[in-house]
Amino acid sequence: MKKYISSSAKWENIVGYSRAVRVGNVIEVSGTVASDGNNVVGENDVYLQTKFILKKIESGLKEADASLNDVVRTRIYVKDISKWSEVAKAHQEIFGKVKPASTMVEVSSLILPEYLVEIEATAILDN
Repeated sequence: MKKYISSSAKWENIVGYSRAVRVGNVIEVSGTVASDGNNVVGENDVYLQTKFILKKIESGLKEADASLNDVVRTRIYVKDISKWSEVAKAHQEIFGKVKPASTMVEVSSLILPEYLVEIEATAILDN
């Protein structure tokens, strides 16, 4: 079983990707930024962007019949690693006791300069 989840973002057709793909019991969520249509959410605030992104990931997981409880890994790309604690605070608030494996790395830029953080996630459903 393969299921493609779309957010209808313009980037999906330009780049040729899906918001998320579920294959069997594994769900891979693409890199997600703080975009709400044509608007950047939490401009200049990495904490707000992180919270928004994780909620957006949660919505994609729901479409794939999963939840944040099923997340086993997150990959976090930040433009300024000195802001790591703000990103970590938002991550902990959203995931709580789930505690997925996680990586956070600094990158020189993201697709638009207003984006401060981008997050990917992997979820695995129990059979």
